[in-house]
Amino acid sequence: MFDPTQLRTFLTVSQTLSFTQAAQRLGLRQSTVSQQVRRLEEATGRQLFARDTHSVTLTEDGEAMLGFARTILEANERAAHWFAGTRLRGRLRFGASEDFVLTRLPEILAAFRRDHPEVDLELTVDLSGLLQEQLAAGRLDLVLVKRHPGRGPADARGGRLVWRDRLVWIGSERTRLDAHRPVPLVVFPPPAVTRARALEVLERHGRPWRVTCTSGSLSGLVAAAGAGLGVMAHAEGMIPPGLVRLPARAGLPDLGEVDVVLLHGTRTGSTGPTAPSGAPDASGRPSGSGRSGASGGAAEALADAILAAGDRLHSSAPGTTPG
Repeated sequence: MFDPTQLRTFLTVSQTLSFTQAAQRLGLRQSTVSQQVRRLEEATGRQLFARDTHSVTLTEDGEAMLGFARTILEANERAAHWFAGTRLRGRLRFGASEDFVLTRLPEILAAFRRDHPEVDLELTVDLSGLLQEQLAAGRLDLVLVKRHPGRGPADARGGRLVWRDRLVWIGSERTRLDAHRPVPLVVFPPPAVTRARALEVLERHGRPWRVTCTSGSLSGLVAAAGAGLGVMAHAEGMIPPGLVRLPARAGLPDLGEVDVVLLHGTRTGSTGPTAPSGAPDASGRPSGSGRSGASGGAAEALADAILAAGDRLHSSAPGTTPG
């Protein structure tokens, strides 16, 4: 028997590859996170993480435990919802940028709809900056977006780190840059996070640039970069097929990191039936505390589902993360 709490902590560390960031997401001390992982390793009799002072990586046994941990936790959640006798219902307005929609996020949304058939899920796809504006205006309940690390940690909208990735320069394998000419850029329109970071870094390093393609469509940007029109800033963990990371000899400056976060909205005057006040919602937290019951409980449940499966949205996922 494996402790669900230890499994949940293990998944969080596997997604962030950082005991410090896992502790921040879970609201625990770093020593507590380390202790829970150590106890899980003792229960399995295997080392799940290889760690030193600079990095944390999954071992082969840790990779195997990912699938088992998800299956155990999902079964545990379904049983808890069934016997709690409460069903989530109402309308949930969820926003995500196009790149996430092209990863395995649809699988997570499909499972959520299967587990909560009475929740009316509405999906909005847009740029991260525009989604945050809609969230602030009360037109969305939950968004999965990218933002600069360290800008607005867990704030009034309940920001929760899903994972942190490095931004890199990508383009066609045939891309060759001339150090004496402006860097050709393939970018989303403002207020895209990756566009802002690319321009900021190039300006800071005194590198001239020119925009060769602007598109609000991810497929349009990938096509332009694949045709050799320019380079784009992109998350290292999710480089799309047909494009590659540019080597150091390209001479482009480092882009730093980007956070993928879940942000909750606050909606008042929600209509429709909700779970009874004080009864546990799909996340195990009391409903009706803070956010409206209908959207709040469903938003918490979807957020927990995304956090539990966050590692499936990048690295090996067939998706991307610009914008």
